[in-house]
Amino acid sequence: MNLLLLHPEQALTDGLWRLSDRQARHVCGVLKLSVGDTLRTGILNGGTGKGTIESIKNNGVELTFNPESEAATPLPLNLLLALPRPKMLKRILIDATSLGIKRIVLINSWKVDKSYWQTPNLKAELLREKMLLGLEQARDTQMPELILAPRFKPFVEDVLDGWAGDSRRLIAHPGDFPAMPSDLTDAVTLAIGPEGGWTDYEVEMLRDKGFACHGFGQRILRVETALPALVGRVMRLP
Repeated sequence: MNLLLLHPEQALTDGLWRLSDRQARHVCGVLKLSVGDTLRTGILNGGTGKGTIESIKNNGVELTFNPESEAATPLPLNLLLALPRPKMLKRILIDATSLGIKRIVLINSWKVDKSYWQTPNLKAELLREKMLLGLEQARDTQMPELILAPRFKPFVEDVLDGWAGDSRRLIAHPGDFPAMPSDLTDAVTLAIGPEGGWTDYEVEMLRDKGFACHGFGQRILRVETALPALVGRVMRLP
């Protein structure tokens, strides 16, 4: 927890906040802070600054905090990601959020197992929990927008253009394609397929929407490896 991320409902009065049980355990048991100590703090979808521990009673912790600066700079990158294996989804969401990606679509693909869409890991509260962990990791406060698109064709045909806007559209895809561009600063929409890659049909549909295929070396990578590697290549991280 590199940032104590407060939620609006934790506010008491006059800049005083009560920590959740998880936050209190971390502050007392991991950070081993005492009354009067300070730590980096932020408000969900708000600013950041320093919080001061005011009281520790019966495992309950209260602190004073008023934001002093804006949230971390978001990455100008939209992520269109084929739904990964359930056991890796949590890790990938944490990584994507910690990288500063604020707009994510988890979309179906022919090579995505149908059972993946039935996993309990897709419950809204669990997805939100993982993105909160990513924010705490990266000292960020702005919650990403996450969309589930279990039907590929309707999303690409009816929603994708409006969602991607005027961004540059890139597909990471194996084959004889130009190398993936690097150090971009303008808005980008990056499409990353399942581990077997997008099908030819899916690639053509994305190309019809303005996406360009680019290669990323000869190695076939797991999605959890490809995501941070591609983002680090394509974008100039703030």
